Amino acid sequence: MRLNDLKPAAGSRKDRKRIGRGSGSGLGKTAGKGHKGQKARSGGGVVPWFEGGQMPLQRRVPKRGFHNIFRKLYTVVNVGDLDRFEAGSTVGPEELMQAGLAKKRADGIKLLGDGDLKASLTVRVHKASASAVAKVQAAGGKVEILS
Repeated sequence: MRLNDLKPAAGSRKDRKRIGRGSGSGLGKTAGKGHKGQKARSGGGVVPWFEGGQMPLQRRVPKRGFHNIFRKLYTVVNVGDLDRFEAGSTVGPEELMQAGLAKKRADGIKLLGDGDLKASLTVRVHKASASAVAKVQAAGGKVEILS
């Protein structure tokens, strides 16, 4: 066997469709597009979501409520989750991300008051609930609000 003897497996390769090459080819004249109509025209056709000119689904269904495009989305961290840090340390967004408590930054990190804290920590977050601040201060720490 030589390199010039190599051939692809039978049926694995298919010739491309050569349209508009005469009536003997089977794809001459209308080139497989049928007779007239929108899909027969050059550049013709419709997008997959086109519904034939009837009112589109997106416009037919009733709309409800209000979507605030200026809404801020905060990643939530509970006070009880902060016990894994050493006493006296400063805990900010970077430390929370490294510890896996805040998966993504979003628009900031908010501290909520679920759980108990034994270590005294300096917590630096973008927002904090009143109960969370009270629990951190009760443990001898403080909460700094980032701008």
